[in-house]
Amino acid sequence: MSRRIDPGVNEPTEVRIATPLGELAALQWGHAAAPPLLALHGWLDNAASFTRLAPLLAARRRVIALDLPGHGHSVHLPLPALRYHAADAIDHVLDAADALGLEHFDLLGHSLGAGIASLVAAAAPARINRLLLIEGLGVLADDGAHTLQRWRDAHTRRTTGRRPARVFASLDAAVAARVAAGGLDAGAARPIVARNLREADGGFAWRSDPRLRLATPVRIDEMQVRRIIAGIDVPTLLLLAEPATPYLPTAMMEARAACVSDIHVQRIAGPHHLHITHAPEAAERIVRFLPDAA
Repeated sequence: MSRRIDPGVNEPTEVRIATPLGELAALQWGHAAAPPLLALHGWLDNAASFTRLAPLLAARRRVIALDLPGHGHSVHLPLPALRYHAADAIDHVLDAADALGLEHFDLLGHSLGAGIASLVAAAAPARINRLLLIEGLGVLADDGAHTLQRWRDAHTRRTTGRRPARVFASLDAAVAARVAAGGLDAGAARPIVARNLREADGGFAWRSDPRLRLATPVRIDEMQVRRIIAGIDVPTLLLLAEPATPYLPTAMMEARAACVSDIHVQRIAGPHHLHITHAPEAAERIVRFLPDAA
């Protein structure tokens, strides 16, 4: 059944969410009475990474894209915490859902957000209706080959988050820096960059927490990841880029997908940020997978 969409549905509204950690920010698209879909972005992105995809889903769902802690306009971890851990994000996401009054909801994630969404669905399956994953199933894991070196490197580089903030003379300069990092062109990067800037002496600096760049000393073991995601018992759609992203090798992703009882794996010819560069195709796959709103 079709649902009336509020005027301006393609334009998001800002949302502020009070949680035990502090205030989290979000962007929201769609009719307030539509079934909710919570969206989680990738590492060093923010809610604005869904500005192309979310309007294409807003006829069926109220899309609420969170700024994860340390990203966008959301609170940073309080001191003396040093590093962000994906496992901790489970509680932050569920706290946000509680504050929003979302007893049951669809859950969408990209990259890091997909990894976190996987863990949330495994931890609280009764609350998730459909799980929608783009370029991620489970978190980055450890096969043992680099455990000691990763441990040493993480502690050697522990001061990364204390360096002076980089200052950009303009939004365009910051966009150029994001483009140089790879993965997105200027048009695709601009909304994410704009949301991630704050005013600073001489121009603009990144709003995101520098501690996000600190390496994790210990990663969860690959077999532990597989045992956890085996707890996902909701209908799941996994969209993967073709060719495969280097840190999401085909063999590993197929092995992980085999652990999930009700999963549909589909591939889209494109780069890692499929929800941005191939938003219409990604939206078509997602809409086809979602049941009609009641």
